[in-house]
Amino acid sequence: MTTHIDGFPHDRLHWLIGIEDTCVYPAPGSSMGPLNEFELTAHDANWRSDIGTAAALGATGLRYGVSWPLVHTAPGTFDWSALDERIEYAVREEGLTVIADLVHYGTPTWLDGSFADPGFPEALAEFAGAFAERYRGVVDHITPLNEPLTTASFCGLRGVWPPALTGWDGWTTVTVAIARGVQRAVAAIRLANPDAVIVHVEASAIYETTETVLAEEVALLRSLATLPTDLVLGRVDDLHPLDPWLREQGARPEHLAELRAGGARIDLLGVNYYPDLTPRVLELAEGTVRQVTANRWSDGLRAVLTDWHTRYGLPMLVTETSIEGTPEVRRDWLEASTATVRDLHQEGMDVRGLTWWPLLDFVDWSYASGGRNVEEFVLDPATSSDATSETFAETGRGLTPFFRRMGLVELSEEGGGDLRRTPTVAAAVFPRAAARTAPAESAQ
Repeated sequence: MTTHIDGFPHDRLHWLIGIEDTCVYPAPGSSMGPLNEFELTAHDANWRSDIGTAAALGATGLRYGVSWPLVHTAPGTFDWSALDERIEYAVREEGLTVIADLVHYGTPTWLDGSFADPGFPEALAEFAGAFAERYRGVVDHITPLNEPLTTASFCGLRGVWPPALTGWDGWTTVTVAIARGVQRAVAAIRLANPDAVIVHVEASAIYETTETVLAEEVALLRSLATLPTDLVLGRVDDLHPLDPWLREQGARPEHLAELRAGGARIDLLGVNYYPDLTPRVLELAEGTVRQVTANRWSDGLRAVLTDWHTRYGLPMLVTETSIEGTPEVRRDWLEASTATVRDLHQEGMDVRGLTWWPLLDFVDWSYASGGRNVEEFVLDPATSSDATSETFAETGRGLTPFFRRMGLVELSEEGGGDLRRTPTVAAAVFPRAAARTAPAESAQ
């Protein structure tokens, strides 16, 4: 495919940076605290220097969150003040192509049922249309909702974040609602800005097992990995292998019919991959099925990009990747991942670049849950048979124990609680990677 997409043309690879932007505000009375990464990482106070750092490192693009819960203050009411200033600086002064991340796991608190609220699809469409109209010609690359798959897991399957549903019926409720919302958001964006580029961002997934008894569960998880995207694209018809399963889990026939009829057109398919987190091995431990992470390095990145390219045939962008570890490990992964993308591009795959996510170390999501791990997986098999009982840190010790060391720039606490920003050796590699990019690396 040779489609030219303004900002990310086919003949030149682009290296981008993202700033962790999870923004979840639970309803009053929830056991979960608010999780605002811009606030927790002091990006709110340092946004100008952070965006400037991304540009100085050599990034040509920036994935940037717009904090839906804070901007869309009531139906039909928006507070664009903070966003106006930041977008103006990123685009006009630093020359970055911004991919706006409209929803990153959180919804406005006035949506009582969050993603399961009957008003969610239209609320998202209202916000998306208003954003597209306001920033038309300035921010034309828009992601309606980040990682439907992960959102459905946290919010619908495991009850971690609002609306805190559980089970596969909860997962289905959230997934179908998200797909309906994304379809309506895409329509609203294109109505407000016909030149908009829709960047659909999804988490990739690799599941394995050596235990025969778990083969069926692995097969289900593998098939579900692309189901949200299939729904958004209108691909789930009566012949889709998961159509009966969705109905068994309570999906309403009229909603499935709506999704079939309203398939959205995606311009760029964003694929998220973490070498040490994306691959999962399912195993039985003390009668419980658990997912244990397994590092598949660049072989895993090549595999997921190949799979998504084969399935959808769309121009792709790696919209998130990084690794947790020492700065040297991060440097090595940056070099390996960019080399893999170059190789695939040269081999003829329509992949247009890679995004290091995040620029800064960020605060682990368990911070808002009293130290309770919110992830589906177990990082260290020796710690627990149940991922939800693993804790990353003791509470009451400030933010430092909760930092995830995944950034190009390291955060560390100083006296008084200020956060010092220190570029790592991985940051030093990024400009050289950008400088090595050459046009026309593959045939048109």
